[in-house]
Amino acid sequence: MATIIGIFIFFMLFFFGIILIGTIFGEEEGVEVKSNSVIELNLKDISNDYAGKYKDPWMDVFSEKKSVGLSDIINAIAIAKTDSDIKGISILNQDSSLGLAQSKELREALNDFKKSGKFVMAYANDYSQRDYYLNSVANTIYLNPAGDFDFKGLSTEIMFFKDLQEKTGVKMEVIRHGKYKSAVEPFLENKMSDANREQTTALLHSVWSSILEDISENRHISTARLNEIATGLLARTPEMAKENKLIDVIAYEDVYHDAIKKALKVKGDEDYNKVSITDYTKKTATTAVISESDNQIAVIYAQGEIHGGEGDVNEIGEGSMRRSFQEARKNKDIKAVVLRIDSPGGNALTSDLIWREIELTKKVKPVVVSMGNYAASGGYYIACNANTIFAERNTITGSIGVFGVLPNFSRLTTKIGINTEQIMTNENAKYSPFVPLNEKFKAVTLEGVERVYKTFVTHVAEGRKMTFAQVDSIAQGRVWTGTEAKKNGLVDKIGNLNDAIKEAASLAKIKDYYTQNFPEYEKDFSELFEKLPFAKSKEELIKEELGEENYFVLQQIKKIQMQKGIQARMPFEITIH
Repeated sequence: MATIIGIFIFFMLFFFGIILIGTIFGEEEGVEVKSNSVIELNLKDISNDYAGKYKDPWMDVFSEKKSVGLSDIINAIAIAKTDSDIKGISILNQDSSLGLAQSKELREALNDFKKSGKFVMAYANDYSQRDYYLNSVANTIYLNPAGDFDFKGLSTEIMFFKDLQEKTGVKMEVIRHGKYKSAVEPFLENKMSDANREQTTALLHSVWSSILEDISENRHISTARLNEIATGLLARTPEMAKENKLIDVIAYEDVYHDAIKKALKVKGDEDYNKVSITDYTKKTATTAVISESDNQIAVIYAQGEIHGGEGDVNEIGEGSMRRSFQEARKNKDIKAVVLRIDSPGGNALTSDLIWREIELTKKVKPVVVSMGNYAASGGYYIACNANTIFAERNTITGSIGVFGVLPNFSRLTTKIGINTEQIMTNENAKYSPFVPLNEKFKAVTLEGVERVYKTFVTHVAEGRKMTFAQVDSIAQGRVWTGTEAKKNGLVDKIGNLNDAIKEAASLAKIKDYYTQNFPEYEKDFSELFEKLPFAKSKEELIKEELGEENYFVLQQIKKIQMQKGIQARMPFEITIH
């Protein structure tokens, strides 16, 4: 037994030693960017603004080194603008998962890149509306002759479960504040309320308008004409898309690459030099010149739903967030903080704990918020007290409202012959989903919801320098785009993350500085195997087995199971296909 254990330990140490050596020397080798090169912008593996880092350096060594965030990519594109080795960018993103605000920020970076006189070209076998929105920034757009072009406007549908609850005996007891808090409306009604229809219609039209305005600017087609094309499905084939000037060339990918060779003056029988955006981003991250000044601006990323605990790159937890603000406050070299939010909300208590850290930080240095795809409900809660709030035009924000949901199975258990008896020392010792909800417990729960809503609105009123009544009139759970939020006072300025960083520098009265990214996550070393390149996570295995769409449904069910306590959560999620 001792021999077997010894051999096992030896092989484990040998195995991890090989990985460590390979990682270290692999990083040292780096990526060579040859002259006359083109960046290939494939965004398949990019979804978050921030790729994350660990407090334990060993976790960084064994984590996925290929992972970079969108913010890193945007910085790399800015460097490529003046890099003499880079002559252009080729967009080959068939499967982007970026949100609308992220896509807009990337479009702005590409538009700025083009000002250098360098080209941006795009090719796809087919274009979804989401992918075309990004690709429309290119100088020349190619589409496969057998490809599809999807351009038909936005729509949404909501399923209602009131009758299902009546038939099954499974009832979701809803306690909410806010007539627009439609996250729970499907459990209460059989059709969309007028208030929900009003906000959803306004939201879709506002988002669609921002998409059309950006496409119009790059393709030189009026928004009125773009709407005509969408309504009449006048770009449903490659030929129709070209006829309506949405694309430039109908050709196969080899023709596209030949065109790049021609632009680079490379002979037809030779390959042109290219580098992936991921490799180029890593290269620039290790070779970029850091400011000689000691001044820093902390950029704290809050991305994902808000829950308790440590959090990670896909979930906001109070552990990593509070620690980040505390470190930023104590570090004398950090002169200002930018909070980058991409969150539909979540747990109200965690939101309040993060809000408190921002309040404390504001007393010693300025805090500026940059909103990404979402900063709604709990996401707006943690934004409302910043010195300045930036949002993109198509950011989804607001949703100032709270709710609680209590599943109740009493009618179902009665129907199938199960009787439940309770014994308690006190009248309200426990809520049971197997007995009918009594009015006293419901009233106490509603009191808690109202208390959280009042706290939420009060925080917003104080942070935005408005009265309680003014906030209440635009709250009630209603969702707004960034454009609308600026008009009603929930947002100060329309702009991206770099605009927010410049604002933070201005408020701190510094001109020379560099940014420092947070949080640093504290993860247990037992999670190492999930980070190894050959080790697939449980989630990846389930996704392969179920398929992408079924896995998405499973994720929604898991999210519902995690909703503990009173929620400050956006009523829906928007995905553009």
